[in-house]
Amino acid sequence: MSRKILVLGANGKIGRLFCERGSAAGLPIRAMIRSEEQRDFFDALNIDVVLGDLEGEFEQGFSGCDRVVFTAGSGGHTGADKTMLVDLYGAVRAIEFSEIHGIEHFVMVSAARVEVPLTAPPAMRHYMVAKKLADDRLIASPVAHTILRPGRLTDEPATGHVRTDLASGGGYDVSRENVALCILESLESRAARGRIVDLLDGELPISRIFSE
Repeated sequence: MSRKILVLGANGKIGRLFCERGSAAGLPIRAMIRSEEQRDFFDALNIDVVLGDLEGEFEQGFSGCDRVVFTAGSGGHTGADKTMLVDLYGAVRAIEFSEIHGIEHFVMVSAARVEVPLTAPPAMRHYMVAKKLADDRLIASPVAHTILRPGRLTDEPATGHVRTDLASGGGYDVSRENVALCILESLESRAARGRIVDLLDGELPISRIFSE
């Protein structure tokens, strides 16, 4: 039996889009959700569901999985306390559980420009620091990883094309659906492992982002 891809943050916007696309592609997905009320969407896609909470217990979700997608976030309307618990400590614990359970590939959805968090607007600095520290922990881990760093997220439909150079101009937006497609590509491409990739909407076919 194929081992599964554990999706942390499955009920978020990017998580749902990835689950839809991944299910359509036949990937063996396990969606972690926080409550039974979130189950119907995933049941309709015939996706395995496990209950777990990044602020509490969630190690049980890793059993029988060999890949992890972390696209969880505390949300833009929460305070620094939730950001620390979910975006930082939740991510760090997910990496630690991945090491314990022999996860072969961890895909992290991070954020552009996390290397310089103090250049972000003051209201965003705690979030950027949390994402940077989580990324640093993953980079230091023996678990193979891909880190995707999208710019400003939009709900525009996928174009199937992105830009990976922040300095090349052309805006700072990227559609969530394009990010979901990039997660899918990273799971399918061996060349994605060990890569850190910025993501903005652009002209490069997503199928080529790990061959550039």
